[in-house]
Amino acid sequence: MTANLHLWFIPVLPLIGAALNGLLGKRFSRRTVVAIALAFSGAAFAFASWVAVQFPALMTPYQETLTQWIRAGSFRADFAFYLDQLSLVMLLVVTGVGFLIHIYSVGYMAEEGGVYRFFAYLNLFMFFMLTLVLANNYLLMFIGWEGVGLASYLLIGFWFTRDSAASAG
Repeated sequence: MTANLHLWFIPVLPLIGAALNGLLGKRFSRRTVVAIALAFSGAAFAFASWVAVQFPALMTPYQETLTQWIRAGSFRADFAFYLDQLSLVMLLVVTGVGFLIHIYSVGYMAEEGGVYRFFAYLNLFMFFMLTLVLANNYLLMFIGWEGVGLASYLLIGFWFTRDSAASAG
């Protein structure tokens, strides 16, 4: 019997950071916005690293069903996350590189306005990428895929006041 790894917590952490910065970020100082973004993306990486330690190299794939989502006749799509060796590697890559991108972005956005929107979009991107990587069915994977596209669009069009960025987004 495998202990519950609480995989759902990993993508939810960046989502909380995105929600805090997206909804309340305009009221926060730049330092608070950056701290929220770094804390939640860093916590996702730390928790993913903990999961990697808990998941032995030869263990059978692990599935964590959060709730029954869609059931129509013999078709069933649960809201569930799936972890095997490949998704574990991708989980560590997404959270690790995502955290490094967050760190780099602190300096990159040092003189820019709207930093709360940027970090909300970046955390949202991380949430959807983690949903894509951990999805246990094609429907949830599709939602993650489309969410990555949405977050990419928002990040590309971040500088909507600049003509070059506005034409790209």
